[in-house]
Amino acid sequence: MQLRSISKWAKNSALLLLTLPVAAWLAFVPSAKEPPYSFVSAWGEKGSAPGQFDDPTGIAIAGDEVFVSDARNGRIQVFDLTGRFKRQFGTPGKGAGQLGRPMNLAIHAGELYVAEYFNDRIQVFALDGKPQRTIAKSGSGPGEFNAPGGVAVAPDGDLIVPDFYHHRVQRLKPDGKFVRQWGVTGEKGHTAAAFIYPTDAALAPDGRLYVADGYANRIQVFDASGKFIAKWGGPFAVGVPGPFNGWFKVVTGLAVGPQGDIFAADFYNHRIQKFRADGSFLTSFGGQGSGPGQFNHAIAVAAADDGTVFALDFGNNRVLKWKQAGAR
Repeated sequence: MQLRSISKWAKNSALLLLTLPVAAWLAFVPSAKEPPYSFVSAWGEKGSAPGQFDDPTGIAIAGDEVFVSDARNGRIQVFDLTGRFKRQFGTPGKGAGQLGRPMNLAIHAGELYVAEYFNDRIQVFALDGKPQRTIAKSGSGPGEFNAPGGVAVAPDGDLIVPDFYHHRVQRLKPDGKFVRQWGVTGEKGHTAAAFIYPTDAALAPDGRLYVADGYANRIQVFDASGKFIAKWGGPFAVGVPGPFNGWFKVVTGLAVGPQGDIFAADFYNHRIQKFRADGSFLTSFGGQGSGPGQFNHAIAVAAADDGTVFALDFGNNRVLKWKQAGAR
């Protein structure tokens, strides 16, 4: 009788050991709810001539124009939606109209906002390239930055800026006056509203703020009042990297699509991931390589009004264009 009980216990234990990994997989690795996007075209190569790039790092869309941060060339290049070069502006430097490693971009009220990683400021241009003003400076105080990675602009003109080396996100008035911050200056953290090298921010039409918490391998979400709502990415979103659906290996860029979905550039996984506004995983596309539709590190993403997605292929120095499966 005792041997039979031991045997039954052993079988149950073995079954439990087999089912636990399956349960963990189902709990932490969601299945895709949409097919991957279809690759359309690519443009660019390494160089300094018009239409060439040396470390493209940020992308934004205004109407039928695509704006790209060409980081090491210290300029912004502008293309039409098919990739035809139209114009460029900016040169390397620290003066007005000059750029020090431009990063993620935002467009608001007919102006282009450029986060400058080396110059520790946000510079604003008219869409034709004319310099308008600069906001903030180097430092660790309120309204100062150490390598801003991106910028989002609220309807009232306020700026939300990830402050990369200070592990915080700041909100400023349009004139640069400090409003508030999320995170403790200089302190890394895996808990809610703490950051590890944040890289980008995006605002949804309902006022929700999405922050790419870069090296914490997650996205954090705040409501319109700034209250923390949720975090996504890996088990419990505490910083565990991975290649699975909904996980990240450094998230570097965000975009809100026309339907309110969230697109994220997953840098070391060489892909773009798409989520619903509530964080539900929808699909991913890309993969490592230099062929059509492949990335050598996906660093930034933007979505056009018709749902077409444009993403930057950092290592291959090019722009990739995608459309939703079944779209014309």
